[in-house]
Order: sequence, then C-alpha cells, then structure tokens
Amino acid sequence: MAGIVIIGTQWGDEGKGKATDQLGESVDYVVRYSGGNNAGHTIVVDGETYALHLLPSAVLNKNVIPVIGNGVVVDLSVLFEEIDGLMARGIPADHVLVSSNAHIITPYHRVIDKVTEKFLGKRKIGTTGRGVGPAYADKVNRVGIRVQDLFDESILRKKVEASLEQKNALLHRVYNRPAISPVEVSDELLSYVERLRPLMADTSRVLNDALDAGKVVLFEGAQAHHLDVDFGTYPYVTSSSPIAAGACIGSGVGPTRIDRVIGIAKAYTTRVGEGPFPGELLDEVGEKLRNDGGEFGTTTGRPRRCGWFDALVVNQATRVNALTDLFLTKLDVLTGWEQIPIVVAYDVLGVRHDMMPMSQSDFHHAKPIYEYMDGWSEDISTARSFTDLPKTAQAYVKRLEELVGVRISGIGVGPGREQTVMIHDLLG
Repeated sequence: MAGIVIIGTQWGDEGKGKATDQLGESVDYVVRYSGGNNAGHTIVVDGETYALHLLPSAVLNKNVIPVIGNGVVVDLSVLFEEIDGLMARGIPADHVLVSSNAHIITPYHRVIDKVTEKFLGKRKIGTTGRGVGPAYADKVNRVGIRVQDLFDESILRKKVEASLEQKNALLHRVYNRPAISPVEVSDELLSYVERLRPLMADTSRVLNDALDAGKVVLFEGAQAHHLDVDFGTYPYVTSSSPIAAGACIGSGVGPTRIDRVIGIAKAYTTRVGEGPFPGELLDEVGEKLRNDGGEFGTTTGRPRRCGWFDALVVNQATRVNALTDLFLTKLDVLTGWEQIPIVVAYDVLGVRHDMMPMSQSDFHHAKPIYEYMDGWSEDISTARSFTDLPKTAQAYVKRLEELVGVRISGIGVGPGREQTVMIHDLLG
C-alpha cells in the first residue's frame, strides 16, 4: 500500500477530517490536493476540538509530514493563522510543505468573490466569499500569482499590476467599487516571504521520492464529488476537482501510484449553499437532523440543509471515483428514529430514475422515492465492532452497502477519534 485517496461522496461535510486524522496514525505524508480555505474539517482528539480550513487534517499526528499541493489555492494569512493556532496548543505545524506551484489567494480575489455574489442576487452560487473561485479563474486565465512568484519582487509587482488593471476597471465600472492598490497588495504578499521560505518545496518531487521509498502517502481533497467542477451539480459547484482523479493533478503524482480510494459518506445527507437537493427536508424532521448532528459549517457557520441518505448520489460517486471502500460517519445521529428512510430512486415528472439523471434539468425536478428501514433506540456511541451495533443498525448499514455498490469498511459512532467501528482494514 502506497497511495491512498480520501474523498467526500456527497456535497462535503461528510467527516473526511476524522477519517484522515485516524489514518494519519499509519501514514508518512498527508497531502491536501484541491480547494482552499473555503472548506473546513472539525476533528475531536481527547476531548479537544480542532477546526482546520487549509492544513491537511492529519497534521494533528505528529509523525506525519503535511503537504499543500499545487492544486490548492492558498490564502497565506489563513495558512499562518492556522499554523500559529496549532503551535499555541502544542501541535507542531510549522513543518508543512507548500508547493512552489500552488496559486495564491490575494486580497482582490476576496473582494471580487463577495461583490460578484452580491451582484448575482437570486442567481448566486452560494460561495463562502473566501476568494477561491476568482483565484482559480486567474489560474486558468494565466494571470494568477504562484507561491514561487513571491520570491522575485520585480516579477510579483508586475504580475499584480497586470492582473489588477482589468479587475480595477471591472470593480469601478460594473460594481461601483474603488480601485485596489497593486502596491498595497504586493507589499502584503511580500510580508510573508521569510515565513514562507522554509516551507516552499517541489512537492511533486518530494511525494514521488517518498512513494519510491515505500512510504505511505494519503491524499486528502476538499469538498466532495458532487461539488466537482466537472461531475458535480454544475454550476453550484466548487472551482476545482475534489474527485479522486484530482489527486494526481493537484499533487503531481501519476495515477498508477494510487492503490486505494476511500469514500466518506454521512449516514444521512447534507448540503451547504445553493443548488438542487432532491431529498431536502424543509420541516421539523430536517431541523432535528440539523440540531442532532450539529450541522453548521466549520468555515462559515452556515446551517446545512439536511435530508435522508441518498443512495443515488453516493452510487454515482462510487462509480466515477472507483471507490475501494466507504467510511460511513455520524451513524449515531440516527439513534432514536422509529423508521429511517433511504432515497433509492427519483420521480422525475412521473418517470422513475434508479440512477442520477444525466440532465441537470431533470435533477432539479427530481423527487425522492424512499425505502424505509427499522430504526434503533440504543446508544451506539461505545460500539467498537460491527456486532456491537443493534441488529437494525447493522441491517441499515448492509442495505446502504448494497445500494451504493462498495463495501462499508468503517463507521463513525461519535465525534471522537476513538468512536469508530472498523469492519475492514483501510490500509490492508
């Protein structure tokens, strides 16, 4: 076993942080390969809660080398704030490696993100306003600022000035906002150079050398499959590729280096932001799921939209990402329900769909068709083996396994690192 990818199979917030943290005890490197600080991971270790937005989750494991790959867009203020916060709590974090090819989120990216969302009004995407989308847009438009650019002041100032020439015109003429000073932006970015210098690396070379040496590398994406810019519910998606294939592009390793792809799914379904959600519960049932599960965004604090487990959503993620295993989180949140529905098909204008529709228009019109499973009332938070779970909880897990088409190898039964039921070895 060498390369392992962890991905979310729904719309994010599945609990990837906990799974990554647990696997981190047995790996040598952990790589964040996509997204920016628009994602958040909450991890509970020995009763202590850690909220991470940019650093890889397994940074809490002291023997792991954390890496921020070239596919990430980096807000340097957030990066060093996270490092300092962990260091203040006794967690070493200043050994993180940052790809020299990673792009930088600048102050003007944050401004453009916010004014654009406001301008869109009812057509807004539901971004976090962190500047992630505009930074990726600059990357594709070849006017982005990379980490390595900060180490050549002349180049940096020219690139910032060139990038702002068009953006300032847009801010002034379309959004009626004042121009942004390229000098001030450049000065702010240059203020991070000395702290950034020992962290910058050719991370593609580092990771390939590690794999050649037989080291175990864990690749951690942000967001999830259905927020992928190609395979998600476009346009209500993120600006990068959090799917398993994105691990290669976002870290600089080839696809033959990946040995296992582990999907993470919540025992029910949540979504943050705009976009279609066929099984969304807009009643007291959805409110109860939200409160019982603590469904509020780690990064934004926004309440998450809630619904029952959607097997079609996870089944598509299983296929596209070629999952080898599924880790089911928050099963404990479902304790106390007499019956637990599962979305097993959609009704689209009178036509049954047993798979996600190809057309986004059809998906917008999809209504859930449920199958009902018996619930359980026993406290499962102390379960450590599958047989510790109530029979009805076991039946629920087995039914999900049948519907999504991949084995469920682990189950989260509480927020703590130790509150896990392992069925199959994720590293074996």
